[in-house]
Amino acid sequence: MPHLRVASVNVNGIRAAVRNGMHGWLDTAGVDVLTVQEVRAQDEHLEAAFPGWSILHDEATAKGRAGVAVVSREPALTSRTALGADDFDSKGRWLEADFLLGDTPLTVVSAYVHSGEADTPKQDEKWKFLDAMTTRMGELADDDALALVTGDLNVGHRELDIKNWRGNRTKAGFLPRERAYFDRLLGASGETITGVDGTTGPGLGWIDVGRATHGEVEGPYTWWTMRGQAFDNDSGWRIDYHLATPALAALAGGYHVARAATYAERWSDHAPVVVDYAY
Repeated sequence: MPHLRVASVNVNGIRAAVRNGMHGWLDTAGVDVLTVQEVRAQDEHLEAAFPGWSILHDEATAKGRAGVAVVSREPALTSRTALGADDFDSKGRWLEADFLLGDTPLTVVSAYVHSGEADTPKQDEKWKFLDAMTTRMGELADDDALALVTGDLNVGHRELDIKNWRGNRTKAGFLPRERAYFDRLLGASGETITGVDGTTGPGLGWIDVGRATHGEVEGPYTWWTMRGQAFDNDSGWRIDYHLATPALAALAGGYHVARAATYAERWSDHAPVVVDYAY
């Protein structure tokens, strides 16, 4: 069955990822569209990293920080970077690109949510981004559209998504208020959803393709700290997602996390998330 293979990965700096062996994975992965987060470079570095590919890049305001890209075998039809109010700086964190899935329009988003830090201005920026993302995802889900939000969303939604969740309940990435955003994003469309923090709001009906594929199991994790034996012990976080509208989720297959075989073979602290979308 024909399909579009979409992969997403936080490269933790594209130049470092290339030096550390990214192409060893990419050359055999059969990817049609690759969404990249934390590029931390300029256009010329992406062009050097992906010769022959079509590249869309939204560079962060602060050089050497954040940055998102959509890299594809065939050029996108169009792209957008606007997110939220004019006084909110989302540069380098949200990039939409439109493709065709067969004959049907498909919007693919590369998103990089702030890591945040509880009770600091960094967390305030994360709240603003999650608010803007929620609004935009409500718009993208209208009219049974095909839309896909991918990337490092820096929130472990459920206890199954973090190996050591008990020790992280007061830390950014697993705060109840953060998780409640995902309760609503993934809640049944049109229903009033009560989040894990007790707040309520409308469900948007998006599907977490990874959780839908694997069911009620721990992980599979997508990020492991470089410290200690986290990778070897698979003590990770599942914070890299493919969130699909229901119409697109029905076409998803082959979900897998391309975890390196050994610590020495890693080229980022994140692993690519790969999914085929049939048409």
